[in-house]
Amino acid sequence: MSVETDVLRLLADPLRARIVSLLASESLCTCHLVEETGARQTNISNHLRALREAGLVDTEPCGRFTYYRLRPEVLDDLAAQLTGLAEAARQVDLHGRKRPCT
Repeated sequence: MSVETDVLRLLADPLRARIVSLLASESLCTCHLVEETGARQTNISNHLRALREAGLVDTEPCGRFTYYRLRPEVLDDLAAQLTGLAEAARQVDLHGRKRPCT
């Protein structure tokens, strides 16, 4: 089972994780994210671009602003993969599986 390492790497960054957390509650534009995080606009924009390229967020033009919203299905897929890993680990514990040393 392969967990999406690119998505995990992106979410490991504290600011990106904060952005994702904020977008889980509502669609926001860059100015809202700057206000909420205290980060610089260029920094927020760079993180949003990375999240967009990874497929974690979508954009919605609204006049001269662009709103960002989280794509829950991407997080659902990641959660399912992590749940699968946890279940595999439970099976190891349950059945005491060990690879013999040679």
